[in-house]
Amino acid sequence: MSEKRHTNRLIHETSPYLRQHAHNPVDWYPWGEEAFERARREDKPILLSIGYSACHWCHVMERESFEDEEIARLMNELFINIKVDREERPDLDAIYMSAVQAMTGHGGWPLTVFLTPEGVPFYGGTYFPPVDRHGLPAFPRVLRAVADAYRTRRGEIEKAGRELLAHVRTMNAWRPSERELTPQVLDTAYRALIEQFDPTHGGFGRAPKFPAPMVLEFLLRVYLRTGEAYALQMVEQTLVRMARGGIYDQLGGGFHRYAVDAQWLIPHFEKMLYDNALLAHVYVIAYQLTGNAFYREIAQETLDYVRREMTGPHGGFYAAQDADSEGEEGRFYIWTPAEIRAALGEREGEIVCRYFGVTEWGNFEGKNVLSVPRDPEVIARLEGITVAELEEIIRRARRTLRAYRERRVKPARDEKVLAAWNGLMLRSFARAAVVLERDDYYQAARRNAEFLLTALRRDGALWHTFAEGVAKIPAYQDDYACVIDGLLALYEADFDPRWFREAQALADAMLERFWDAEQGGFFYTSAEHADVIVRVKDAFDNATPSGNSVAAEVFLRLYHFTGEAAYWERAHAILRLFAEAMQRHPYGFGRMLCALDFMLAPALEIALVGDRQAPQTRAMRRLLAERYLPHAVVAFRHLEDEEAPRVIPLLRDREPLRDSEGRPAPCTAHVCENFTCHRPVTRPEELADLLPPKVPATRA
Repeated sequence: MSEKRHTNRLIHETSPYLRQHAHNPVDWYPWGEEAFERARREDKPILLSIGYSACHWCHVMERESFEDEEIARLMNELFINIKVDREERPDLDAIYMSAVQAMTGHGGWPLTVFLTPEGVPFYGGTYFPPVDRHGLPAFPRVLRAVADAYRTRRGEIEKAGRELLAHVRTMNAWRPSERELTPQVLDTAYRALIEQFDPTHGGFGRAPKFPAPMVLEFLLRVYLRTGEAYALQMVEQTLVRMARGGIYDQLGGGFHRYAVDAQWLIPHFEKMLYDNALLAHVYVIAYQLTGNAFYREIAQETLDYVRREMTGPHGGFYAAQDADSEGEEGRFYIWTPAEIRAALGEREGEIVCRYFGVTEWGNFEGKNVLSVPRDPEVIARLEGITVAELEEIIRRARRTLRAYRERRVKPARDEKVLAAWNGLMLRSFARAAVVLERDDYYQAARRNAEFLLTALRRDGALWHTFAEGVAKIPAYQDDYACVIDGLLALYEADFDPRWFREAQALADAMLERFWDAEQGGFFYTSAEHADVIVRVKDAFDNATPSGNSVAAEVFLRLYHFTGEAAYWERAHAILRLFAEAMQRHPYGFGRMLCALDFMLAPALEIALVGDRQAPQTRAMRRLLAERYLPHAVVAFRHLEDEEAPRVIPLLRDREPLRDSEGRPAPCTAHVCENFTCHRPVTRPEELADLLPPKVPATRA
């Protein structure tokens, strides 16, 4: 009953995160003119709090401060209080995070920013405790000090705000490189990444450690381009160590957000859709490149988790699962030896504890995050059984323990659907459907595309978020870019011209709404987002790839499908704009480095014409699926299909070879390299001769 003593305006929002705060005693407003008008009328500063539903420390600050009657009284008396879901409004998050980073040298969530009634930031931070703790000032003390400064030192406040605003604008003032784009940019970036690599545990940097899937994909392309064995070694070591670590859910599949240590052992327990989309994709292409079945297994377990836990009945993919359950971080995922023995019996329980590194003293607050710290061969030898026997025991144990875990209280799930994140997952399911020959993955991808193009599109324009049956907030540039990317991947999965047509229409809409005609590159917001104080350019990869990097690569793909030079020119302009930054900060430009690699590579344009069901057609498609071909585009036309050549210029004038009696070959492959064509071929082995050779298989 105490939770319902108060109800504020957030009760009318669709965001689960905002709704979580609807019964705080804080007089919260959603972002909008109503709050700003009141701030101007009462001449009060604004307290802006930004977070997201799966954020552990956001929940902590809510419990400690926003649910506290006295702290809420101070907030209501001194400020106009606005609560924002960063996943709904990433544009606001980017602006005010930049301001806080400029003020304090660091950022994160919860983000706490103080604004003038015009929305200009003048002071901020992240988490503030309710009392002085760990060198952080108490939140009530901060509230009183900021309110006093606003009343008594207005001139200083306004000056600080102007300077911060100028700084944020400067951060988004990019200048195109005057030098030609050459492979030297890629080589410089690769050398810098070697310096950041952790040769002991894989990954980059120290604790906390994030997966960096875009960087891993770039390193796979470095290996393809140069044959540098260390580039592949960096990727493989990272993929294996992550998949055997606690950052990976050893029972249910899927990855947690990041590891708090350098060993990938203890995760920050929230599970985000984008991490699993990007990592599933990397494991799929690593399997393509190396043939290592371990990567296939992890990709499938991750995608199966998304289908089981993160897919709505409408076909959209949900945003996140919380880190907490029953008010405790990680409680759903951790184990004691006694729990495992009770579920499995003494003998198998002991084997499973040894396999997953489970001890009486634990590795996380007296309990255990499951990981695989030792090779199965070592465990089998210690237990006096064969590796095959151990693998069967672990297979059974995973099923049993997951069923046991299902009886626990699950972490909360954020069931809003975000266009960009769904585009990333659409691409992963579409690519996996082809490479892993999984029709269920194809069906998930197709349903998702249907959903995005109906529920999140209106009059040709995309919308950013969908929850409780409502689509709202005009889409951002990365929404467009990621959905286009997903649709192009789906086209190459089933060759339905509809997906290509929709992707091209959205690409043209993205150009019209977001392109900077003066400096090149895309703004993150369109003119429809009139309530932002700065139009930023999304350049750096964060947890998700930047919208500009995805756009550069999809434009290059569209160029090779259509031959329209305007697409290549836009991609070139993006890459020139960020070329210097790519070399200086390659860790933040993994996806854009992939796009540059595509632009500089000898691209393959492959047009197949024939009978979709013919064995030769299936054999050629399988041949293409077995190879990692990041610089190729593939189109297909059924013999009687007259629409496909109209939609996709790569298919125009592509005719089947015919025998002496005029009968068409079951499948003819037209392979061109940068618009210079080889002779058409009709046998899979002839097509193989025109492709890069496969890489020898590896093992985990």
